[in-house]
Amino acid sequence: MATTSLKLPDALKERVVKLAELAGKTPHAFMVEAIATETERIEEDRAFMARAIEAKKHYDETGIGYDVDEVHAFLRAKIQGIALPEPKPVKRS
Repeated sequence: MATTSLKLPDALKERVVKLAELAGKTPHAFMVEAIATETERIEEDRAFMARAIEAKKHYDETGIGYDVDEVHAFLRAKIQGIALPEPKPVKRS
């Protein structure tokens, strides 16, 4: 395992120590978890954006997509626990 030193402003270090204590962790464990969480968040965001770019490319090439009103209705119903059939892809005219 690699060793890395962090120079933290005093105020941030104090916040970390307090929050780590509340979480029942050492400051080191708290910081490792925070770095891991942020790393995962950024990786997921980049993967989401890559999928969105691919979806847009597919739409531009095929014209196949989903009607936004149907998607919104489906999502609203799903949140309310109402079963609706999933929207079907349509080709733009």
